[in-house]
Amino acid sequence: MPVSKKVPAQKSTPPAKIDKTQSVWIYSLFSEYDIDLFLVGKHFRLYEKMGSQLTEVEKTTGTYFAVWAPNALKVSVVGNFNGWNRGTHMLYKRWDASGIWEGFIPDVKKGEVYKYFIKGFDESEHEKGDPYARRWEHPPQTASIVWDTDYTWKDKAWLNKRAKLNALDQPISVYELHLGSWQRDPGNPERVLNCREIAATLVPYVKDMGFTHVELMPVMEYPYFPSWGYQITGYFGASSRYGSPQDLMYLIEALHKADIAVILDWVPSHFPGDRHGLYEFDGTHLYEHADMRKGFHPDWKSYIFNYDRNEVRSFLISNALFWLDQYHADGLRVDAVASMLYFDFSRKDGDSATNEYGGSENLGAIQFLQDLNIAVYGNFEGVQTIAEESSTYPGVTHPVYAGGLGFGMKWMMGWMNDTEKYFKVDPLGRKHHHHQLSFSMTYAFTENFMLPFSHDEVVHGKSPMLYKMPGDDWQKFANLRALYSYMFTHPGAKLLFMGNEFGDTSEWNFTASLNWHLLKYAPHKGMQETVKTLNHLLRKEPALYHFNFSYEGFEWLDADNTNESVFVYMRKGPKAEDTLVIALNLTPVVRENYRIGVPFKTEWVEIFNSDEPKFYGSGILNTGDIVPELQEYNGQKFNISVNLPPLGVTIFKSK
Repeated sequence: MPVSKKVPAQKSTPPAKIDKTQSVWIYSLFSEYDIDLFLVGKHFRLYEKMGSQLTEVEKTTGTYFAVWAPNALKVSVVGNFNGWNRGTHMLYKRWDASGIWEGFIPDVKKGEVYKYFIKGFDESEHEKGDPYARRWEHPPQTASIVWDTDYTWKDKAWLNKRAKLNALDQPISVYELHLGSWQRDPGNPERVLNCREIAATLVPYVKDMGFTHVELMPVMEYPYFPSWGYQITGYFGASSRYGSPQDLMYLIEALHKADIAVILDWVPSHFPGDRHGLYEFDGTHLYEHADMRKGFHPDWKSYIFNYDRNEVRSFLISNALFWLDQYHADGLRVDAVASMLYFDFSRKDGDSATNEYGGSENLGAIQFLQDLNIAVYGNFEGVQTIAEESSTYPGVTHPVYAGGLGFGMKWMMGWMNDTEKYFKVDPLGRKHHHHQLSFSMTYAFTENFMLPFSHDEVVHGKSPMLYKMPGDDWQKFANLRALYSYMFTHPGAKLLFMGNEFGDTSEWNFTASLNWHLLKYAPHKGMQETVKTLNHLLRKEPALYHFNFSYEGFEWLDADNTNESVFVYMRKGPKAEDTLVIALNLTPVVRENYRIGVPFKTEWVEIFNSDEPKFYGSGILNTGDIVPELQEYNGQKFNISVNLPPLGVTIFKSK
C-alpha cells in the first residue's frame, strides 16, 4: 500500500501466523529487550539483528531485513531480485518506538544486490545502502550485497595466548600498512591484490622483520580511493577492493598463525556525504548532528556523528565489537579522537558550538568513548584500543572509573613532532635544540604512549623519512638509523609506516606499490636490517618493553651534554641484570674514550651499534668486554670508557 504524509506507515504487529501470500512477511529478530537496549544506547551487538540476515522462517530460506529510519514514511527493499521496483517489497515499521523497519523476504539469497528505497517525511526520495551490510559492490558501484561472515577459524592457539602477548608489558612494534599499495600485482601494477594474495608475501615479511603487530589502514567499505579509507560508507562491510569478507579473515588468520596481532584503523569521528551513505539517511539528519556547528567538519568536508543520540552510540559500539568478534581483530586504532572531543576543533573563533556548560568539550563524544572502551574491554580478552589523539585532553588512557577515556594507548604526537624537528636540524646546530629531544621525558608517563611515524608523516609534501634528514647521502642514512634506534629505546610502544623501514625515497603513493627495488642497494638494505635488528632486540630485552609506561623503566645518565649533542640513559627491566645503557651521539664526530656512568661493576658488552657495517655504517664499534672503573660518574658508582660512532646509537648490557 503506498504511503504518503496523509497515510500512516504500515506498522507490524507480532503475527499469530505468518501470511505467506505477502511478498514481505511480518517477522522480527528483535525481542523487547533488544529494543530497550537499542533505545538507551546499550545494544552493542546490533550486527546480529540489523541489516540483511540470511535465515530460515517456517522452512523457507530467505533474508530478513531491518533498518533504522524513524522519520521515513515508507521503506522498501529494491534489488535485482525485483527489478529495482520500489513498490513490491515494502518493509513494516515496528509497532514500538524504535523506528526500525523490518520484514522477511523469501528466496533472497546470498549474493543478492540491494538498497533501501526510503521516502522521507517531506516526500523526498532516497536510495540508500544498508548501514549494516556485510559486503558492498566494488566502487564506483554503491549497492549492498546480502552476505555473511561465516568462516571456519583456525587461530584458536593465538586467541588462547593473546591476552599475554598483546599486553602492555610485552613488546609492541606495529607495522602500519595500506593494503592497496603495500604491494601490487607485479605483472599488472594497476591491479590491487586481494587479501589472500597479499598474505602470501606480507605474513612472512612481517614475521622475518620482527614486528609484533600489523595495523591495517581502514578496511571498511569506502567510495573514494584517495581518502585511503578514512571516509567510510559501509561500516560493517570489508572493502570489496581487497576481495570478500572471508578473504580478509584469511589474512588476519594467517597473521595470527605467525603470532602477529592485527590492529584495525576505525573511524567513528565522521563520514562522507555520499548520497548512498549515512548522510540524511531517512531524509533527516539521523546519524549526524542537525546543527552543522556540531555536525559538519570544515576541513574534511564530512559529517560528524551525533554522539548524543542513543541509537547512534549503539550503532558505533556495535560496529567496534563487530570487527573484534567477527574478524578476530586484536585492537582498534581510533582515528581523529581530538576532533571528536572538542566542538572547536579546526574551527574559527565564533564558528563552533558549546556544551551545556559553555565549554568546548563534546560531552556526548566523551561519554561515547568511555562507553566504547568499557564495552570493548568488557567483552574481549587481550585486545587493545589506541587513540590517535593530538590534543592535551587529560586521561585518555586512564581508567573510566577514574574519569579517563579508558583507552589502552595513545599516539605520542608531541614526541613525534619534536623528534622530527630535532633531526631535521643540521648536526652543527643541534646543540641549540638539545632539550627538544629530552623534553618528552617530562610527560612520557602521563599516558600509555605509542611512538608513531605513520603515513601522515610521508604525504602531502612532507617528504619521505629519509629526506627529512640533513647531510650527504651517508649522513641521511646514519641520521635515520639513529632516529629509529632512539625510537626503539625510548619508552613507549612503536609504530612505523610501510616503506619507512627501508628508507623509501618517495612519499607514499596510494596508487602504486612501495619501491621494493631499492633493496638492491646497500644503504636501503642496511636500513631494513637496522629495523629488523631493533625489532628482534626489542623482543629479546625486557628493559626495552616491560616498563614502557612507567617511570621504573627509565633513568637519565646524561641529558645535558648540549655542546656534543650526546644523550645517555638507562632502560630497566624487572631484574637488575636486564638493565641497558643507551648512548646517542647525534653529530658526525667520532667520540673516542667517552666516559659513561654505570650502576654495576660487572663487565659490559655492546649489544647494538647503529654504525655496524651490515647497517651501512662506518664500523666504529666497541668489541670485547668493557671493564668498568670504580669511580663515581654522573651519579653512578662506576664508569666505562667507550667509543661513540658518528650519528650513531650504541646499547650496552652488563654480562
